[in-house]
Amino acid sequence: MSGGPPKALPSTGPQSLRDMPHPLAGSSSEEAVGGDSTPSPDLLTARSFGDKDLILPNGGTPAGPASPASSSSLLNRLQLDDDIDGETRDLFVTVDDPKKHVCTMETYITYRITTKSTRVEFDLPEYSVRRRYQDFDWLRNKLEESQPTHLIPPLPEKFVVKGVVDRFSEEFVETRRKALDKFLKRITDHPVLSFNEHFNVFLTAKDLNAHKKQGMALLTRVGESVKHVTGGYKLRSRPLEFAAIGEYLDTFALKLGTIDRIAQRIIKEEIEYLVELREYGPVYSTWSALEGELAEPLEGVSACIGNCSTALEELTEDMTEDFLPVLREYILYSDCMKSVLKKRDQVQAEYEAKLEAVALRKEERPKVPANVEKCQDRMECFNADLKADMERWQNSKRQDFRQLLMGMADKNIQYYEKSGRRVCIQVGLEDAKCDSELFATG
Repeated sequence: MSGGPPKALPSTGPQSLRDMPHPLAGSSSEEAVGGDSTPSPDLLTARSFGDKDLILPNGGTPAGPASPASSSSLLNRLQLDDDIDGETRDLFVTVDDPKKHVCTMETYITYRITTKSTRVEFDLPEYSVRRRYQDFDWLRNKLEESQPTHLIPPLPEKFVVKGVVDRFSEEFVETRRKALDKFLKRITDHPVLSFNEHFNVFLTAKDLNAHKKQGMALLTRVGESVKHVTGGYKLRSRPLEFAAIGEYLDTFALKLGTIDRIAQRIIKEEIEYLVELREYGPVYSTWSALEGELAEPLEGVSACIGNCSTALEELTEDMTEDFLPVLREYILYSDCMKSVLKKRDQVQAEYEAKLEAVALRKEERPKVPANVEKCQDRMECFNADLKADMERWQNSKRQDFRQLLMGMADKNIQYYEKSGRRVCIQVGLEDAKCDSELFATG
């Protein structure tokens, strides 16, 4: 893909919202949309939303006729199937090399941002700058101000509980680095956000503070008009497709929140169990010194418990470093999408308020003012951008969760295979008999 201006997002793509996968939707349109949601008559006139009930079906990719031999081969197949982006990338961004800075007033971490691009917007083919968390926060705020109709990816949460999480520990810094890297890659993959001037400045400017000090940005035209026009005006109703999105996001965030709480509880219990295992194994080792004939099997049990604790530690680390961050990112993602929906509602409220003002005039055929037509265009642009971003988000979510869940299933299988085989070997069973013994007792 050659460098050039950003491609405009189409108002109607090849796949509508009714065709998007909706794993949490019910079987009926009432469950997916809600019985009391009706579209605004004015909006049905302004935009052809259609007169059919819009639902998000319980879709997905059907299973193939032949199952893979193992979870690893299934994971590899899914990764190949999901590599459907046929476009040639012309912008690559990575976040790495975290460094700790200790100053008189504060201590903070910076990350190296490396950018490679063939786009004409970049003067050089490669850039390398260092940024701290608050710089990422500045970028996201700028994107929200300049692109209010688009879904801006979330940043990892800034604040941590002191005394519980050490924000300068290697584990925390690495987890944050991965999240910041994913944040920039999501922007890089977006057909509009990746061309934003603030994003360009973030990637290339040696002194970002000089750009920050240029003054507070003015409110966007959308936010400014909403502030003055929609005060006290209550939105009639969302169109059906956006009502469905809102209800889906509420349910999705609720389900993920529940999974996140349970997963944290499981990890906490696994860590406590791990502490017990580490105290439990040496007991058999010290006992074996007092025995004669039992010394060898007791040493075997002690070594087996040690191996099992190592396997459990690896599994717990995978859950903490790979599973939980994805859950939390998508919980934040749903909040971001709700925020964009709220902005869309404000623009619709502004449009409805202006339409009512025109209708109240005593003229027989009042002429629609230009500002009303501009508001209508803005609302249609909001609708088109939101639907396009929702489709993009659904595709990313499908790929992320398929790889995440299959990866975690694979790691659990490996954990039980390692633990079970080590039990057989340490207690004296022949390796050839190990599998048969496991299945016989399983």
